[in-house]
Amino acid sequence: MDILFVASEIAPMVKVTGLADVVASLSKALRLLGHKVTLALPRYPGIEASGVMIARRLTPLVLTIGGERVEVTVFDGRLGSGVELVLFDVPGLFSEGPSRLADEDEGDLAAARRYGVFALSVVELVRQRALAGTPFEVVHAHDWPSALVPYLLRDREGDARPAAVLTLHDLARQGLFPREALRVIGLGDQHFQPSLLEFYGKVSFLKAGLLAADAITTVSPTYAREILTPDHGERLDGVLAARAKENEIVGIVNGIDYAVYNPMTDPALPARYDAEDTTNKSRCKSALLAELGLPIDIERPLVVSVGRISTQKGGDLLATSLPKILKSDASVVVAGAGDRAIVTKLEAAVGKAPERARFLGDAAEPLVHRLYAAADIVVVPSRYEPCGLVQLYAQRYGALPVAYRTGGLIDTIVDCDAALETGTGFLYDKPTSTHLVGAVQRALAAMTSPRWPALRRRVMRLDLGWDRPARRYVHVYRSAVTKRMA
Repeated sequence: MDILFVASEIAPMVKVTGLADVVASLSKALRLLGHKVTLALPRYPGIEASGVMIARRLTPLVLTIGGERVEVTVFDGRLGSGVELVLFDVPGLFSEGPSRLADEDEGDLAAARRYGVFALSVVELVRQRALAGTPFEVVHAHDWPSALVPYLLRDREGDARPAAVLTLHDLARQGLFPREALRVIGLGDQHFQPSLLEFYGKVSFLKAGLLAADAITTVSPTYAREILTPDHGERLDGVLAARAKENEIVGIVNGIDYAVYNPMTDPALPARYDAEDTTNKSRCKSALLAELGLPIDIERPLVVSVGRISTQKGGDLLATSLPKILKSDASVVVAGAGDRAIVTKLEAAVGKAPERARFLGDAAEPLVHRLYAAADIVVVPSRYEPCGLVQLYAQRYGALPVAYRTGGLIDTIVDCDAALETGTGFLYDKPTSTHLVGAVQRALAAMTSPRWPALRRRVMRLDLGWDRPARRYVHVYRSAVTKRMA
């Protein structure tokens, strides 16, 4: 199949959320299955700074937005995975880099302009490819920054458009803008009605994609069910329920790229290991403790937390729980950045036990890999989690995840039984510090069991790669194409 990915991030060049990892690894997996994949992105400075070679097309795309003529310069390149790259550039529009992808972009008319022009550029690229006789079969959009693409394709290309798929990585990020956003992206007031883009008095880019996509996917089966409820539907549960009635919402658990996350080959580690011989995991632990200036005691459990620090990610729960976790004679390392108030609480909690705890802030990727390799237990305290990647990385590196029973965490972690004969991690039932501490204490107690090494090996042998999820996406694509042709 000829597939066009449309996204705002790609790891490692432009990474703000886990979406970047998924876009990079899923597009690569599809390429390995024999499909042609092209990735459309804004031209952010970080892409060229990473060393990717790109070439400027001589002829720009010409857009007409509300009577204004906008020229979009197009650049072509290719990733090491073989995925083709198309970058769109308008002077001043994407020059601020990936930090502009953060949640605070929503509500800003400048952000509406950025991603509106981006979407219009993608639609024009699709149109030109069709005119040249080499049409895309599927356009796969990811989250709100590209969700306008399926809507514009339906509005401007009608029945001639390719099949469109929209993946929801996090429904909470919706691309909500004032009504004036219609003007800055060249759409008329007729689009501002409840059956179209109007959403509680605002314009919703994400709703546009939900209405127009031929198929909708989420990043786990449980999250696909949760978003149909008022608790997790972010006020879009009615729109989603209508699509679900037609079996048009599919949950597919994310995978991980074994070429990037693999303790047997990872160049960031001081020693390599695998499920059959985990001896060198102890060496990785000793090296990390020395690197961070902590006492080198490989028998003392090492509890690690990695990721964005926010209320959704449970950073406040972790901050409240740390004093009790540290009383269990465990070492704790926290890495991440985000909400300043929560970061301050984490720093204060860690500061009370400098001999056994560290707060690293926003850690570089190689250090994050070393944290997974050194960890015995990785805490994932998210209040909700569409899928989550941290627990998958932890399992791959032989660290047992501790997580709240929600979303994709349910789909990727089987709660260990008391005898450790079954299970791949430790789940707790309520998003409170009491329940979090209880689950960590269960995990720490499990480390004293003679079955712990077997549990670690079982977790490391899990099939967490992208091959099976990628094949499921291909099935979704083919169903969407069949629907378009019907």
